[in-house]
Amino acid sequence: MGEGRNLVGVDIGSASVKVCQVKETRRGLSLVRFGYVPLAPQVIADGQVMDQGAVTAALHKAFAEAKIRQRECALSVSGQSVIIRKIVVPIMTPQELDEQIQWEAEQHIPFDIRDVHVDYQVLRRRPEASQMDLLLVAAKRDQIEDYAQLARAAKLKPLVCDIDAFTVQNLFEYSRGLPVDRTVAILNVGASLSSLNIVANGVSAFTREIANGGNAITEEIQKQLGVSHEQAEALKCAAGGAPEYRTTTPPPQVFAVIDGVTSAIAAEIQRSLDFYLATSGEGEIERIFVTGGTANLGSLIQAIERRARVPVEAFSPMEKIAIEAKDLRRDLLERHQAELSVALGLSLRKEKEARAA
Repeated sequence: MGEGRNLVGVDIGSASVKVCQVKETRRGLSLVRFGYVPLAPQVIADGQVMDQGAVTAALHKAFAEAKIRQRECALSVSGQSVIIRKIVVPIMTPQELDEQIQWEAEQHIPFDIRDVHVDYQVLRRRPEASQMDLLLVAAKRDQIEDYAQLARAAKLKPLVCDIDAFTVQNLFEYSRGLPVDRTVAILNVGASLSSLNIVANGVSAFTREIANGGNAITEEIQKQLGVSHEQAEALKCAAGGAPEYRTTTPPPQVFAVIDGVTSAIAAEIQRSLDFYLATSGEGEIERIFVTGGTANLGSLIQAIERRARVPVEAFSPMEKIAIEAKDLRRDLLERHQAELSVALGLSLRKEKEARAA
């Protein structure tokens, strides 16, 4: 819930910077501006910015090429500096909860509480048990400040910092709604990180980030075929059916590499699903939705489906968002729209946010 204009969604990923600006119309949300700038390998490694100048330059370029004048934006963080826990506390008033949350966080967060920013969301009140379920989130202050400083250096005004998994959930909820009587998994496979979010009865019940993604495929192609990073990325995209590479025919070895790496990613995902099922007491997962650039690879969808034994389908970030701007780079959007879940999810945030309690 929020008021005012939608913020510009800014996704600083390990392989690229994506920016999206939307506006509300009578028929729903419409994308009015979109920017995409690739980042060189190792500019961001393990969620840490190694070359601040390169990221700032990419932000400048993305906003300039997309002709976005609005400076107020929403950012997100992910990786090892983010901890998400579902906890149970006694029922209390919002004021009491604000006073108690730091103490509760100290019991569940493995970082020094002075080094993290803590936030929470009330998931469910259970008066019959005099308890309430909370989603507790802690992110290291230094990473939040690092990303905010990058935005400020690019003359932006960051107002909101979110978590990747929840931005994708917000976009999914806008596009399809969240089932209130079923359990589904939403998986965003990025370049170096994959975020898994299991939603049970309409609320997030389990999240986990997996340190694997599309870059692992590119690096293995590069290694086995002895080609450059750019050539390996092009071969991977061609194998995934990317329109701009339709004249490129990858050798059979590329498909074998993709099958091997996607199988390994699917195995890691399955371990997280197994852990959830063994510890949650919730119902079986009925469907898995996959988004992110690597979702274009049919072999990933198939590998997850084989292991999970539940239906798996690709979720397109743009499926319920119209395109209004006539000067928007549609060719660029077509190539990269699968990668926009986080940026579009962030663009749903407003200038004035209200906490749901």
